[in-house]
Amino acid sequence: MKNRKWLLAFPILFACSGITFAQGAKSGERPAVSQLEDGLVGRVERTLVRIGEMVKHVAGSNYGMAAAILQEKIPAEVENSFDSLNSKAEIMKLLKDSFVYLHRALSSINEKNETELIKSPDSEKPLPKLEVADLALWHNWQHYGQLVEYLRMNGIIPPASRPR
Repeated sequence: MKNRKWLLAFPILFACSGITFAQGAKSGERPAVSQLEDGLVGRVERTLVRIGEMVKHVAGSNYGMAAAILQEKIPAEVENSFDSLNSKAEIMKLLKDSFVYLHRALSSINEKNETELIKSPDSEKPLPKLEVADLALWHNWQHYGQLVEYLRMNGIIPPASRPR
């Protein structure tokens, strides 16, 4: 049974990377790592932003991982106002801004620095920049899955599941 789940996961991952690959480079050109990563984070961004509430944690993690990749501190205005944000509009702005910051961080990754070890926000062990970028991406998808379950349990069809 476990093997079947992995077999299903590979086509999904392949499809996602194929879509991103096609969008990130001209026909016949090899895309840059930053283009691939930026395309993947763009997909999760569009999906998560549509859900709404319960994303303050995701936004905070986006800022933390992006700051680690950029090797800088989380912007002071975010750090200082994080706990006081409570309205849906404030939290949605925080989430959207966190994706802008994450895009900036991912665009700084290239083939020369992708394996550079950096201090991870949630590990004592230094990690390669690309691994921290991928952790940010998977963290977003993990919480998206939780949010989908929450919405469905409350009789709400998630935006990504609605007919277009």
